[in-house]
Amino acid sequence: MKIEPGTHCPLLDKECIQFKCVLWTQLRGTHPQTGQEVDEYSCAIAWLPMLLIENAKEVKQGAAATESFRNVMLELNKGTPPEVIEDRAMRRAIKDGS
Repeated sequence: MKIEPGTHCPLLDKECIQFKCVLWTQLRGTHPQTGQEVDEYSCAIAWLPMLLIENAKEVKQGAAATESFRNVMLELNKGTPPEVIEDRAMRRAIKDGS
């Protein structure tokens, strides 16, 4: 059973004027919850819940990628501090010895 939204515009307080309204927008893409292709016109305000879900999904994926990159960098940098300290000590010894 598909529930159809009403056509009452809360901004105009009357029936939606669709293509005459600047908020009447075409949206193309994939629905974030169902995975179905979306290619339809509707009010931009009505699109907000779906767009917010998609935005949250993208932010979550970006955060996961950042954390993964951080973990890789931590692994790569594990041996660096002692090497840097040793290098600095050698440079000081060479400088003081000459």
